[in-house]
Amino acid sequence: MVTARHPTATRADGCIDIHAHFSPPSTRDERVRAWQAMLGRGIYFPEPYEWSLERTLAYMDSSGTAMQLLSNIPGTVPAVRASNDYGAKLVADHPSRFGLLAALPTDDPSAALREARRAHECLDADGFAVTADYNGVHLGDDSLAPLWAQLDDWGAVVFVHPDARRPPVLDHPAPLYEVAFETARTVFDMLFRRTFTRYPNITFVIAHCGGAFPALTGRLRLLGDEAWVPQGITANEIDEQVSRLYVDTAATAAAQSLLPAVATVGAGHIVYGSDWGAPCTTEASADANLRGLAQCGALTAEEAEGVRRRAADLFPRAAKRLAHAA
Repeated sequence: MVTARHPTATRADGCIDIHAHFSPPSTRDERVRAWQAMLGRGIYFPEPYEWSLERTLAYMDSSGTAMQLLSNIPGTVPAVRASNDYGAKLVADHPSRFGLLAALPTDDPSAALREARRAHECLDADGFAVTADYNGVHLGDDSLAPLWAQLDDWGAVVFVHPDARRPPVLDHPAPLYEVAFETARTVFDMLFRRTFTRYPNITFVIAHCGGAFPALTGRLRLLGDEAWVPQGITANEIDEQVSRLYVDTAATAAAQSLLPAVATVGAGHIVYGSDWGAPCTTEASADANLRGLAQCGALTAEEAEGVRRRAADLFPRAAKRLAHAA
């Protein structure tokens, strides 16, 4: 049972969490199969996982979380559509507690564009969620140009998350650290392809404090335009592009992760994320991550409070729903 720790705080005073997951309703057999697949990837959860609305709302109240921006990115187009529909229903039922980042199947550019338009026009999504490497297609792939052009026209917020369903690496489960390198590979590829320059009206938010990309950006600035690098990129071009990016704090509210992010994108481009709803996130780990914002020493008190509230600037319609409920 979750015990409330902020009984006197109003929801309007709470943080907005940009990195929270959900799962559509499933059968026991479906959950067991998903659990067995995770075991096969070296992820040893003791039992099948089931996302719970009641547990989520209880944790939000206990942690002082006013709203979660929900995302879930299944591996097929039909599953993506069904998941987005369920996420939209959650928002419709709880408009002041949730927002939807609609998933896009970016291995099929035409399907991704259709789903983006459906989510924008029919589901009233607050933003979009994409996987860094979705079924073998990275986000810098040239085929995605029409999708990015549409999202740029809307001035959309796009949340970039790695694929945690990968096989283990060196006998270690991929969610432990491999996802950080997948994120960095994708971000650097997008830098070389000038994706962030060509679509300046998209606000990209990179999960997990950007994975490994902030810590490796200095190396890229030093070597990215050397003669032996095809289609090189200058340090100034890198700085101009990364200055547009945001990162979240999911499982990374520690000095070792936040300091490289501050040096790369700036404290003003860090936004709160909990990773709630992922099977690997518990009340205890989410609470420890939230405390880390204020206690790890990487941020001033003012900067940490800005992180907690920054999503309201990125998602004004969601913030308006929250304000109306206060």
